[in-house]
Amino acid sequence: MTKPAKAPRQTGRVVQLRKGTTLEMVRLSCPDAHQAGLISESFGLLVLDSDGIRDLHERLIIETADALREGLADRAMQIHLQRIVGAYVGSAHGAGQFYSRAVSEARDATAKSANDTRDEDLDGPVGFDSAAQRKREFAADMALQSHALRMAAEGAVAAYERVVGERWKPFERPVENAGHSLDRRAAELQMAAFD
Repeated sequence: MTKPAKAPRQTGRVVQLRKGTTLEMVRLSCPDAHQAGLISESFGLLVLDSDGIRDLHERLIIETADALREGLADRAMQIHLQRIVGAYVGSAHGAGQFYSRAVSEARDATAKSANDTRDEDLDGPVGFDSAAQRKREFAADMALQSHALRMAAEGAVAAYERVVGERWKPFERPVENAGHSLDRRAAELQMAAFD
């Protein structure tokens, strides 16, 4: 019986990439204009001009690129805008995650306050809001903040596409595993001592 031939060993190195934050991730974590409007109405908060925020940030990035055009080559402009847009997207995503946690805490506190046998969750003295109400109001504030940052990020992404001519995607950096490569080099040196 013959042994099957082994596949030739590949010498290429597999490089893991650290995934960047995408605009889709922002859209999943931050409220859209409709939801932000409902939250504003429910809590008596200011209704944001979503389109105005988006358009302003789009113009801001485009005007910045126009001012830099003479001093930057196309590739340098692309790298510069990549970083700026990445900051907007990252900021919006962080706000969206914070908003999600605030909503979870508000839901938990509201569910606990519905239980009549829990003294610690009852309403405070007259004139003071309950802890659950404060958490709901905080979550509403975070909803509007994350929505505003989402719209700023969407404007920045749209501007990137207009200036660079291609769709923005997050920079994905290689995951550095310095300890692993040092261990491998040390092992190679040790093995070479046997020769």
